[in-house]
Amino acid sequence: MNWERLLSLKRFGDTQKRIRNQQNEIRLGFEVDYDRIVFSSPFRSLQDKTQVIPFSKTDFVHTRLTHSLEVSVVGRSLGRMAGVEILKVNPDLQKEHGYQANDFGAIIAAASLAHDIGNPPFGHSGEKAIGQFFKTGKGKEFESMLTKVQYQDLCLFEGNANGLKILTESINGNEGGLRLTYASLGSYIKYPRFSYPNANSNHVANKKFGVFKSEEGIFEDIIDDLGLKISGEIVRHPLAYLVEAADDICYTIIDFEDGINLGWISEDYALEYFIKLVKDNIDTKKYNSLIHTSQRIAYLRSLAINNLIVDSVVQFLKNYQNIMTGQYPHALLDKSKYKAQMEDIISISKEKVYRSENVLKKEIIGYKIINSLLKNITSAALNKFHNKETSYDKLILRLIPKNHPIVDKKSIYKTFLNSACFVASLSDSRAMQLEKSFFTL
Repeated sequence: MNWERLLSLKRFGDTQKRIRNQQNEIRLGFEVDYDRIVFSSPFRSLQDKTQVIPFSKTDFVHTRLTHSLEVSVVGRSLGRMAGVEILKVNPDLQKEHGYQANDFGAIIAAASLAHDIGNPPFGHSGEKAIGQFFKTGKGKEFESMLTKVQYQDLCLFEGNANGLKILTESINGNEGGLRLTYASLGSYIKYPRFSYPNANSNHVANKKFGVFKSEEGIFEDIIDDLGLKISGEIVRHPLAYLVEAADDICYTIIDFEDGINLGWISEDYALEYFIKLVKDNIDTKKYNSLIHTSQRIAYLRSLAINNLIVDSVVQFLKNYQNIMTGQYPHALLDKSKYKAQMEDIISISKEKVYRSENVLKKEIIGYKIINSLLKNITSAALNKFHNKETSYDKLILRLIPKNHPIVDKKSIYKTFLNSACFVASLSDSRAMQLEKSFFTL
């Protein structure tokens, strides 16, 4: 892989190459990506989407929005630190082309900001609920209408793939979606493959899939422009490893902290496990001067995140050659020197947070609501596709905003996928409200 190609400033529809030396340093192209994501409707909807804790009125519990903002901050630091070292290895990038360490930070910040933009309401159970509707629910009736890859897209509905669809899809004259740089889009795609056929590899890039069949064209254009095909195999963008690390750091530490703030994890546990993670560089004098437990936890949390940032960059540089040839099969934190401490924290979070009664109730409610929404919307969309819509179908489809077209007269696959992606676009509150309206029509 070649960094000049990997740092491509190209946007959808460009006919001429964008040159880094010709960029406006006041508002660099990669920074424009960040701004476009922030001001997009799909990103704003994350403020009312569950991260882990559902329907909380407590202002210190994270939503998808606050989580994404924090991941972007961590990602920016990771990118800048790694960028300094990458430029040392590739001095021509800076001397001849004008790339700076901050460019790496801006790219990863944008990709990190968008990393959850395609996730459905009600947390990760939302993805499972959509998939189960098509795999074992009423949506199984549609299998015979679809190819294997099309049906697999629906049965394994994936927020990462939906995110790429949101970022790149042309709708109602808005060509190329948000028109982000290909460098940011490439870094966003942690799983550069389709849902079918199944991957026969333990490589971290194959853990999930990241591209719906409907985005095949733009995906191939991104891959070709960035040079992400080696010996006929599509590989991960190197910076995707750092985007993944930013997310891993934040959900590990922040979900744990949310559990502490809600009283689900005891403060004694919290201090014990955080101290294990930061014992090598804790300022004992400063720590002992903090009076309140909340202050101590905040201090330890900040140290923990910093330690994991530094170690992630160490792992990236240590495995740089394999990463650059697409041969590094692990997430960076899988080989972290803090892996044992992180596993302990995740174990406590699973027991006290992820399996708490509140979270389980959220998942049950989410399954019920998403199943009901998809049952009504796909039925109405299918009837309209075949020009057999009833008065009830018309009412259902009128509830869907015009900026979310559902029925594609040329493709039953896209009609069903659009239905699933519309449901995924809803906030928790809007999904609940819309589902109730189906029973009051």
